Amino acid sequence: MKVYFLGTGTSQGIPVIGSNHSVCKSTDSRDKRLRVSVWIEWENASYVIDCGPDFRQQMLTSNCQKVDGIIFTHEHADHTAGLDDIRPFFFKQGDIPVFAHRRVLDNLTKRFDYIFENENKYPGAPSVQTNEVINNHPFEIANKKVIPIDVMHGNLQVFGYRIDDFAYLTDVKTIEPSELEKLKGIKVLVVNALRIEPHDTHFNLEEALEFIEKLQPEKTYLTHISHIFGFHAEIEKTLPENVFLAYDNLEITI
Repeated sequence: MKVYFLGTGTSQGIPVIGSNHSVCKSTDSRDKRLRVSVWIEWENASYVIDCGPDFRQQMLTSNCQKVDGIIFTHEHADHTAGLDDIRPFFFKQGDIPVFAHRRVLDNLTKRFDYIFENENKYPGAPSVQTNEVINNHPFEIANKKVIPIDVMHGNLQVFGYRIDDFAYLTDVKTIEPSELEKLKGIKVLVVNALRIEPHDTHFNLEEALEFIEKLQPEKTYLTHISHIFGFHAEIEKTLPENVFLAYDNLEITI
């Protein structure tokens, strides 16, 4: 299975518009971060987790040729605002399957009503096949089982996902012990670490490292990174040997 990091930034991306912060002015390509998302491939399958406002650019940069489905973590704009840009895939493939919590599907139906409506549909609009994700109900895509992981993003429920020995968790602040059990034995973990200082709705670095210590994966990649975290090259030097800072266009094989 191949995991391609389409974006590793927080909701504003890096550089932040109008910012004079030194990280926003960095010439290191690893410090330039689009909104957070990954593209996962195995055999002939191709799935994306989240579809933020940078989706079009991410698809062009990664040379992604097809999307068999989009799996959503939650409804915030940095994870969903690019949904209209599935049109080229829809024109080639037909309806694009989307997988999300019922609350998220309802939210998307409101915001992108022209995509979800069936009557008097505008001919240039894409269409989707909706699939509700329910906690404790794994689902199958392309002969692989996907296990939803229920976590909290402050007061908002968010889904992470486990596929085989890989788990993807973003926008996590707290997680119940029963959900931790679903992550036992993973080899590769992707998890959010927003910055050094504590945050109300995201893991900071200390919390992320404590979480990693509980799970003991072989490798962990940190994502959903803010510019105030610091420079990529400097942060990397401070991390444990099995923990890495993800960056845009990084590819890993599991």
